[in-house]
Amino acid sequence: MLSRSAIGILRSSSRGVSTTSSGAKLTDVLIVGGGPAGLTLAAAIKSSPKLQHLCTTLVDAGDLTGKVAPFYDSPPTSYTNRVISLTRPSKRFLQDRAGVTLMEDRIQNYDGLYVTDGCSTATLDMEQDSMSCMIEILNVQSSLLKRLSDLQLDTSSFQLLDKTKVASIEYSTPNDAGSWPLVTLDNGEVYKTRLLVGADGFNSPVRKFSKIPSRGWFYDRFGVVATMKLEYPPYKIRGWQRFLPTGPIAHLPLPDDNATLVWSTTEPLSRLLISLPPEQFTALVNAAFVLEDADMQFYYKQLTDGKMSTEELLADIEFRTEQVYDTLQVQDLVDEVYPPTVKSVLGETRARFPLKLSHADTYCAERIALVGDAAHTTHPLAGQGLNMGQGDVEALLNALEHAVSRGSDIGSLLALQPFWADRYPINNMLLGMVDKLHKIYGTDFAPVVALRSIGVNFINSFPPIKNLIKGTLSESGR
Repeated sequence: MLSRSAIGILRSSSRGVSTTSSGAKLTDVLIVGGGPAGLTLAAAIKSSPKLQHLCTTLVDAGDLTGKVAPFYDSPPTSYTNRVISLTRPSKRFLQDRAGVTLMEDRIQNYDGLYVTDGCSTATLDMEQDSMSCMIEILNVQSSLLKRLSDLQLDTSSFQLLDKTKVASIEYSTPNDAGSWPLVTLDNGEVYKTRLLVGADGFNSPVRKFSKIPSRGWFYDRFGVVATMKLEYPPYKIRGWQRFLPTGPIAHLPLPDDNATLVWSTTEPLSRLLISLPPEQFTALVNAAFVLEDADMQFYYKQLTDGKMSTEELLADIEFRTEQVYDTLQVQDLVDEVYPPTVKSVLGETRARFPLKLSHADTYCAERIALVGDAAHTTHPLAGQGLNMGQGDVEALLNALEHAVSRGSDIGSLLALQPFWADRYPINNMLLGMVDKLHKIYGTDFAPVVALRSIGVNFINSFPPIKNLIKGTLSESGR
């Protein structure tokens, strides 16, 4: 765990911070949100030779120092269910620019993706060494907190105010959008900041204050996540994804015989999956990668009506699965085309969350910048949400360094616009691509299935396009 003195540095009082005549504390950069994006920005600023002099304050409602920071030195034996895909550029940025040392023993590189269609035989096999890696979000957050602690910053340089919410935001000069924002916290403290950064998620108070419009929609779908134990370590360490008519299911590797699940599906089915006994849920996960959609719909119906026992479900799935395996000409092909069998699912790790798309019209205004989910949210089927946020942080860091080098005001729109100009086209392209994939694969309408199958099979047999897609996935977010 972090030492008592280190925690004291993070959760500091406001000694050494200058105040205005009205009692507001002055800070150069105030970051709202202690998720990966907010913490990465704080660590990158304090690690930058050009920006480390900036007084930086981070505010988060969660217990970062009490619950998140100890993960670094005392992680649980099992893996948590909030796991993301981290691309090579995002990992390099964390290590090289933010100075982070990640917990490598809890990270799993994987060598490509094997994507199948639940309504046809179309397959996309994308092999690439170390295409990306799977990492727990707590690994990222706690590593960033460790970095900030190791920097041994005094309170005039950096403050972390956790277990603290933003109560209100207003301009120091009413009706003057160029004046420094005043941020009132629920502990009664007021901060006056040159630059206010919203890293505070989909319901961002900073974005609402900025009046920057955000457009999008809910998909009427939910993502179900879980941590899984496999019967044996995988023969091929890669990600497996199958597009079902109800939504994609992804089986992604963690170290040794562990794996993580993201199953996107309808709201009623997500409730069923969460409520089932672990044994039934495990059986359905294995079946979803092998059996026809008609089989899966039969199981959903039987389980919803309570007409099938666990023993009957397991026996029926095993029988039908063996029939599919018997159709393979070479038995060794089982490990080539189907993911490792899941032995058990840790019941406590099952959870669900609503799926949505949103995109702010711009990421900056005078004295305000938005990064991560405050600026955009996406369907998890491509696993790029966190990487897009890391790309935002890197672009914002570059813009701030450029502004400081030129002696510009870091909160001015002139200084911030290059960040938005860099990130908006990339994020807009990724958001659109994922949204179209969701819609194309969210149907079992025969003509659509036929057309998408032709397209996928063509891509799979045409290396230039397949390599372009692999490059997009392994370098995306940049």
